[in-house]
Amino acid sequence: MALAIRDVREHDLDAVLALNNTAGRSILVLDAAQLRYFYDHADYFRVAEIDGHLAGFLIALRDGRDYKSPNYCWFSEHYPAFVYIDRIVIANAYRRHGLGRIFYCDVNSYAEVRVPLLTCEVFLEPADDVVVLFHGTYGFQEVGQQRMGERGPQVSLLAKDLPSYTYVRDTYLEHSGLPDLPWLAGRDLPLANQDSKTRRLAGERRS
Repeated sequence: MALAIRDVREHDLDAVLALNNTAGRSILVLDAAQLRYFYDHADYFRVAEIDGHLAGFLIALRDGRDYKSPNYCWFSEHYPAFVYIDRIVIANAYRRHGLGRIFYCDVNSYAEVRVPLLTCEVFLEPADDVVVLFHGTYGFQEVGQQRMGERGPQVSLLAKDLPSYTYVRDTYLEHSGLPDLPWLAGRDLPLANQDSKTRRLAGERRS
C-alpha cells in the first residue's frame, strides 16, 4: 500500500466534495463555492492518496483569515495566533487504520514552526467518545464551549500548545525566516488576481 500526503490539486476537488458530503453528521456539508474558498485560501489543505485513490483530507487555516465559521471566529477573539483545523475526513474504506493520526502529525508539523497553538473543535451533539479520546491523547485540552447558531450543535473548543514554536520564533522567524527546505514549505495558494469566473467549481462540468 503506497500512501502519499500532498497538497490538494484542483482536479481533486470533485472527489473531496463527494467525500465530505457523504462523511456523516459529524462533518458539515459543503457546497462548491465553500470548497473553492478553502482551495483559494486555506493555508493547509492536504489529501491522503493511497494507491492512486483519495483516502481523506484535512483543511486548516491560520489566524487572520476572512472566514466566518463561528468556531474559527471564537478562536480569533481569544487568541492572536493559531492554526485552526476546520475539518478532517477519512473515507470509510480507510478508517481505523491510523490515517487520522498521520494527518494530525502532519498538520502539527506544519503548525509548530509558525504559531504557538493548534486548535479545533469536536461535536458534543451527538457525543462521540472515540473522537474526544483521540484528541485528548493527542494533547488537546478544552478551552471553551459554544453552540453553533441558535439550532446548531454544542461543540467543545480545543487547543494544543506547541512548545517548540518559541525556539523556532526566537531562532528563525524573528531573524531570517524559516530555512528553504521542502518539509518547511507552505502551500502555494492560487494566484489572487486570477479571474474567478474562469475557475471551475467542484461539480461543474469541464469544457
